[in-house]
Order: sequence, then C-alpha cells, then structure tokens
Amino acid sequence: MSDRLGVLKTYKLFVGGKFPRSESGRVYEVTAATSSGDEGAWLANAPLSSRKDARDAVVAARKAFGGWSGATAYNRGQILYRIAEMLEGRRGQFAAEVADAEGLSAAGAAAQVDAAIDRWVWYAGWSDKVAQIAGSANPVAGPFFNLSTPEPTGVVAVLAPQESSFLGLVSVIAPAIVTGNTVVVAAAERAPLPALSLGEVLATSDLPGGVVNVLSGRTAEIAAPLAAHQDVNAIDLAGADAALAKDLETAAADNLKRVLRPSATDWTADPGTDRLLAFLETKTVWHPIGI
Repeated sequence: MSDRLGVLKTYKLFVGGKFPRSESGRVYEVTAATSSGDEGAWLANAPLSSRKDARDAVVAARKAFGGWSGATAYNRGQILYRIAEMLEGRRGQFAAEVADAEGLSAAGAAAQVDAAIDRWVWYAGWSDKVAQIAGSANPVAGPFFNLSTPEPTGVVAVLAPQESSFLGLVSVIAPAIVTGNTVVVAAAERAPLPALSLGEVLATSDLPGGVVNVLSGRTAEIAAPLAAHQDVNAIDLAGADAALAKDLETAAADNLKRVLRPSATDWTADPGTDRLLAFLETKTVWHPIGI
C-alpha cells in the first residue's frame, strides 16, 4: 500500500464572516520558530494582505457595528462563551500551531491555549458587568436624574502582539468586542496561523459576520491604511514597534482616533480591566424626576 499525500491546509483571511484570499493574490511563507532564532521548517503560505483588503475589512466591521453594539450585553457574553466552547474542542490543533509559531514545547503551547480559552470565559463574564464599573448615577443640583453609561467607541483596528501569537491575540480582541466594538485585526506578522485558524472558530460560534476581521501579512503595510482610515474610530498598537507606533499615531490624529499605545505586557498575567475600558465612550443623560 502506497503512502498517501497529506492534504495541506490553505489559510485564508477572515473578513465579513467569509474566507477570502487576498485580493492581490499574494502570499508569504510562514516558517516554524526555532530556539536559535533561525528560520525553521516551512509551515504554510499565508495571505499577504493589501491595502484594499484592509479597507474591505473596515467596511465589514462598520456594517456589523450597529447590530453588535445593539445586542444585549448578556447575548454578547453568551457568544464569547460559545467561542471558548468551540476552542476547547480544538485544543490539539491550536496547541500544535502555537508550538510551531512560538517554538514552545507541547506542554508550554497547551498551557498558552488553555489560558486563551479561559480568557474568553473571563471576558464573557464581564459583558453585563462592565457598566457597573464604568457607569454612574451622578448627584446634581435640581430635580433630575443624571446617568452616565458606557458605550462602544466603534470600529477598532488592532495590531496583534508579535510575541504572543494566540494568548496575546485573544487578550486584545476579546475586551474590544465584549463591550460592543467591532475589530479589524492584523495578525502577528511572523506567526499568523493561530489567528487565521481562530477565524474558523469565530465563524461557527454565533458571532455575527464582520464583528472580527482577521488579516495576515506585513504589519506596517496593513496598519498604515487602518490608521489613516476615516471610518476607523480607534487603534490598538500592541503589535507595533516604537518607530511604527509613532507614524501610526500621527496618521490616527487626522480623525482624532483613540489610540492605545504599545507597552511591555505579560500576556499570561491577570489582564485587569484596562483594555476592557480602553475603547468605551461615556454617554451622560439628564432626565427629570417625576413628581
């Protein structure tokens, strides 16, 4: 009996709930990480996203924003928990991809995947509670109720951490979407495969198409049109180096985007609520007290 040839996986972008190739037709080689820092074995050809791919992803995110931001917090929490359920069933696949992406042992990669699944659950639990820490009833002089409530900022461009291909990725996506934002994510440039596989999970987890859009390719090439885009409301620079972050901040100022600057982050630590609150606006309403 002859040996069979394995079926190689074709990785695609995740935009608007669908799986397109890059409109440019370009791909780039993704190789395994090694302890020496040299290039390891070939893993796959990943789509090399273009500026048009970035613009298409913004259109999809904007289209999804109304329905997602208008969903109840309870419903958003349920969907995030469903994502965790789906990931739990694919732990083996993601552990293998993370091990190749980051040069980790099987046990180390499995621990990263478990932590990422737990992080989805953690943020799911915050969905209907964040208003309690970000909102308030304000004392005023007069017969009025004065209530401040958090609302999502809008479309958020996210540069995924370069050094943490999955746990870091989840740690920047989950807090942005649980509060009602939609996102366009530029996956880690050297290790995009866990992010592209995450798109397959999101597509089968009740998450509306366009809430999360995943692009792979050169971070600087993807980030530039996102930072300058007039329909992007905020940008998370977690995966940008200092020089790129400075250029993107300048571009983002054109339409007064909210900018979350990059910082040294231990993605395995308790995430706290900083990222949960980073892309929220406060709406204050006055209402007369009925006598």
